[in-house]
Amino acid sequence: MAITSRIKTTKAKPTSLNSGKDIIKIAAIQMASGPYVAANLSEAERLIEIAANQGAKLIVLPEYFAIMGLKETDKVAVREEEGKGPIQNFLSKIAKQHKIWLIGGSVPLISNFPNKVRNSCLVYDDKGHQVARYDKIHLFGLDLGNEHYHEEKTIESGNTIKVVESPFGKIGLSICYDLRFPELYRAMGEVNIIVVPSAFTDTTGKAHWETLIRARAIENLSYVIAPAQGGYHLSGRETHGNSMIVDPWGVILDRLPRGSGVVISTFNPKYQESLRKSLPALKHRTITEKSDIR
Repeated sequence: MAITSRIKTTKAKPTSLNSGKDIIKIAAIQMASGPYVAANLSEAERLIEIAANQGAKLIVLPEYFAIMGLKETDKVAVREEEGKGPIQNFLSKIAKQHKIWLIGGSVPLISNFPNKVRNSCLVYDDKGHQVARYDKIHLFGLDLGNEHYHEEKTIESGNTIKVVESPFGKIGLSICYDLRFPELYRAMGEVNIIVVPSAFTDTTGKAHWETLIRARAIENLSYVIAPAQGGYHLSGRETHGNSMIVDPWGVILDRLPRGSGVVISTFNPKYQESLRKSLPALKHRTITEKSDIR
């Protein structure tokens, strides 16, 4: 499956936010979602309102924000057709209501298999229109001590890298386990913002989460918005949390260790531009997928 050759850039329609070069507030939402969609949406709405009231214009929800089931198959039972269903209706309504760009970290959508979902990151503009969709490419697998995760049993992987053009610049979409594959982000090109909605396990999160998030920011000279699940779930699973926003120099601008809440900071495109001019590492690349390596 040739993934890097299938990069899709979505151009959003101009909006009232279309200044492009202004400093704006961006936010990551941290949750400890449970098995009930309605309750999770209510909590997401509360947290989005807090972020919007603080002036955030781009808000990103974590992976599985709408459901962290008692068992892995629970998300299959609530999967939706693209463009239909309570989870997508919620995202559209809230984005329009608060006049924000809203990224639903991941939503379970129908797949080609009756027992699986597409784990899809959906982007909505400030009019409530869905302007992009990314289906998680890399599926998590772990057998470590008493922890066993095999996402391929309930998720059908995507195969298209997705970049969306927004009033804030180019946004590269990824989900959780994708974070471990730097070639995915290199293939996006020079994006301004990378989003990594996640539900990292506490074990792997303690070891690698911050290091990987900061590395993706530094090597791509990009802002990274990393909203996460953070806490104990009714299934018995524990997620790492530590939602954070990191600037292109690798500086953590804001973070939240555990529990529900909002991480908020600023996106400064002129600062990013100055860093890329001072340290043009992205233009110094000599090894690419087309390089003749022997």
